[in-house]
Amino acid sequence: MDRPPPETLALPFGSARLEWRRSVRARRISVRVDPSDGVVVVTLPPRAGRGAGLVLLNSHIGWVADRIAALPDAVAFTSGALVPVGGVPHLIRHVPQARGGAWLSGTEIHVAGAPEFLGRRLTDFLKAEARRRLSELVTVKAADAGVTPGRLTVKDTSTRWGICAANGALAFSWRLVMAPHFVQDYVAAHEVAHLRHMNHAKPFWALVDRLTPHTRAAIPWLRREGPRLLRIG
Repeated sequence: MDRPPPETLALPFGSARLEWRRSVRARRISVRVDPSDGVVVVTLPPRAGRGAGLVLLNSHIGWVADRIAALPDAVAFTSGALVPVGGVPHLIRHVPQARGGAWLSGTEIHVAGAPEFLGRRLTDFLKAEARRRLSELVTVKAADAGVTPGRLTVKDTSTRWGICAANGALAFSWRLVMAPHFVQDYVAAHEVAHLRHMNHAKPFWALVDRLTPHTRAAIPWLRREGPRLLRIG
């Protein structure tokens, strides 16, 4: 997939970045707003031209403006900001004289070192914590389902919370570490269930329900609160 340089899109309240993407897997032109940074993304199939993309974009300009206006406020990784861990707000506290990167201390996240490294060290810590927590959940659920997962990684994705590859490798959004435990439990169960059923048919959902009791609570939580997690950091 190639990604031309972003442009600027004029909106009723101001402007937004516009990014064109061409995908060999796309079957139709699509327009979406990336909730992590508010970029308007137009994806084109191989044979579609920019003109057709502009027609679709202009016909949805009101929808685009509403989606951007509804985005939660961004939360930067700075000392004094509140960041959820496991659904519980934690205060970021910069401790420049300390060593050790970043760590949890009660309902605070302490980050050592120079201030210019705070964001990177906090992100690295949250990624490692996400990998640890999700690995534990996957191990238990895979044993229950009688499947063997492949390599587990964490990524910064804006469209999917978890991915199960054909070779059994699992990938999760590291931002799940900020979600409550019941949400992490559901996403882990969802991807483990895909190790047996690479679809969303009834047997798949039956296995998900056997692996976690949180499906009915977690799905609406992710729809409602997921965009907020994507705006943190």
